[in-house]
Amino acid sequence: MSGSSIKNNPLDGFIVDRQAISYVGADLQRPECILAERDGVLWTADLRGVMRISAAGAQQLLPIGGDGSAVPSAPNGMAFDADGSILIANIGANRLERLTRDGQFSVLAEEIEGRPIGKINFVLRDSRGRLWITVSTRREQWIEAISPNVADGYIAMFDGSRWRIVADGFAFTNEARFDAKEEWLYVVETCGPRVVRLRVGQDGSLGERQTFGPDRHDAFIDGIAFDDYGNLWGTHVFRDRLFAITPEGELRDLLDDCGDHAAHERLIQAFNRGDTITAEMLTACQGRIAPGMTSVAFGGADNRTVYIGSLDGVRAPCFRSPVAGLALL
Repeated sequence: MSGSSIKNNPLDGFIVDRQAISYVGADLQRPECILAERDGVLWTADLRGVMRISAAGAQQLLPIGGDGSAVPSAPNGMAFDADGSILIANIGANRLERLTRDGQFSVLAEEIEGRPIGKINFVLRDSRGRLWITVSTRREQWIEAISPNVADGYIAMFDGSRWRIVADGFAFTNEARFDAKEEWLYVVETCGPRVVRLRVGQDGSLGERQTFGPDRHDAFIDGIAFDDYGNLWGTHVFRDRLFAITPEGELRDLLDDCGDHAAHERLIQAFNRGDTITAEMLTACQGRIAPGMTSVAFGGADNRTVYIGSLDGVRAPCFRSPVAGLALL
């Protein structure tokens, strides 16, 4: 990442122009995560599998669950494998999956250290080919972990021979990203609500966590992605707000699409009290651009087109950024 002075930050003065937002795709189902390629091709998570959207807009659904099982499927976080296949954190089926571009499906992991994985949320790959996953909670019903009193999320790593847990005790672990040099792993604690970072050891061990940016956000955080300058972009899910944290730790709001501010305030107050959170309380706050805003992806020829994932959207909003995204492996 380059740049360190806030006055030179390409996000200085930038706010997303709502009138400049366009949309990609149609009739998508839970496009929680988006992978964007330089040639304009998008791959979106979908309750039915993975949807490929060509640069011209043609859609092709690649179904998953080809093992014939009846387990509920909910593809969540995704990443490219070294050969271009799609790695899928299936939070519905509680397993890590792999889908080749010609539709060949396989299950990579269902257990970690002899126990069921739990609610796997996200997957990413580092430059050494190691795989990393975040697990939001070990509880079967993930909504029970939307509480200030639950911190049973963890991070696991596969080094080519075995899976092992490398950090534990997170308050609903969500998306995670490496910085450009892979010196730090940045992790979302949705119920922190905060972003933390952990120094990465040569053997894949993780150091003590440090808060990056605000000690506590005023909304639940979901997805994150770095730009090439070093800003960490992110989403406040259900609050439906896009933000960025500068390298200096300053929080900047880029797009606010909250559907009901009063409902969101009631949600956060209930959470802080430790009340039971319901699905209705979460969805009451959603906006219209990307209902249940979840993730950020950079793509396009110059990697400056931003795509936003969501839980309840049926298409993917996109807009132009003043800075390119950090290139994915």
